[in-house]
Amino acid sequence: MTKRKVLYVCHNHPRVRPGGAEAYALELYAAMRAAGQFEPLLLARSGKPISKISRYHEGTLLTGVDGDPNQYFFYSEFSDFDWFLGTTRNREVITRHFADFLAAHRPEVVHFQHTLFIGYEAIRTVRNVLPESAVVYPLHEFLPICHRQGQMLRVGSEEPCSHESPRRCHECFPDIAPQEFFMRKRFIQSHRGFVDRFIAPSRFLRDRYVDWGVPAGKILVEDYGRLPVREESQPGDRPGRNRIAFFGQLSHYKGIAVLLQAMKYLVDRGVDVHLSIHGANLELQPQDFLDDFESLLGAIEEQVTFAGPYSAEDLPALLARTDFVVVPSIWWENSPLVIQEAFLHRRPVICSDIGGMAEKVTDGTNGLHFRAGDPQSLADTIERAVGTPGLWETLRDGIEGVHAMDEHVERLSELYEHLLERRHGERAEQRVTALDEIARAVPK
Repeated sequence: MTKRKVLYVCHNHPRVRPGGAEAYALELYAAMRAAGQFEPLLLARSGKPISKISRYHEGTLLTGVDGDPNQYFFYSEFSDFDWFLGTTRNREVITRHFADFLAAHRPEVVHFQHTLFIGYEAIRTVRNVLPESAVVYPLHEFLPICHRQGQMLRVGSEEPCSHESPRRCHECFPDIAPQEFFMRKRFIQSHRGFVDRFIAPSRFLRDRYVDWGVPAGKILVEDYGRLPVREESQPGDRPGRNRIAFFGQLSHYKGIAVLLQAMKYLVDRGVDVHLSIHGANLELQPQDFLDDFESLLGAIEEQVTFAGPYSAEDLPALLARTDFVVVPSIWWENSPLVIQEAFLHRRPVICSDIGGMAEKVTDGTNGLHFRAGDPQSLADTIERAVGTPGLWETLRDGIEGVHAMDEHVERLSELYEHLLERRHGERAEQRVTALDEIARAVPK
């Protein structure tokens, strides 16, 4: 019996550019294939500047990935992407090349991991080419809601933004008229209307999208599934628990400057603590961020190790040398994968007290909160964490299990089945209605 196909569409591939959403997409693809209920395909956007080349073969935007017949790179030009509307200016990329791919493989479920660098119109194309297929769309962040790279931070004050409106968005971007923001929202919502079910990894994220206009009944709250670790990172027999670490993208929004400022306070106080920074894509950041990062790092270089990028295979060894994982993001976040990774290896988390971070980390149980964006508050919290005897052990014992990938695959498979049954029923009802109308139109 031929298995039904599920197509995963992602904005990048972890073998080209490491990232949390990309790594999750590949893990889900592999786990769904191992489960055997569906035949998964993975289509990952690529091209400059993310990869070093634009395409391998002239005449096609597709090429295989490492000999896997079910994985494909889909090349498009970065410069063609319209950041304001979230679309590609070269319509043929979607209306012809992506449409041809859909028609050739005919997946019954299209699960968009992301449409960044691809375009929201890809959703409409699925509905045009495969009207009976189900469309699933995870909500990783707030790109549809917020023009500021989906971060929902007020320009100038850097305060987290609770909601959008044409007026509020115009205040952040005075060169863009309120009417344009109004039309942007309507345009994006028109494409997302073709989605059968959205997936939110946190209740906080779901609530923000409900406020934005997505019906609550169309959003399933389902956290990312994670594979079990092969071996737990043993903490060693160090006399103190004074080693903290940052893992993730090195950007302004991830709060690395807040963390480095907090470290400067701690160094000035004489607190015995050491920070390791494990992060990627520093070279992609704006020059002012790079200048600040270098200046802050240079002031405390004896207490900080800048280790650079890391891979998933490195995590057990890196976390074995870590006591607390710090997540200092200044934006809301949703369900940071780094928190799951820390908990998988039974490491308490020190995080900002907002959004998905505060939802995933319970203050005083499996980690500690500090005031988001406040380096003084973070310094106080780190000092408490590394200086309170027995606190590390208490927080470590409070860590519960992380959502397992096999349970996640089972939940998604049930969702796919439900959506396909409903879509096929709706299509059958539409056909019956159409036949009834034809019959009534025929002269007796």
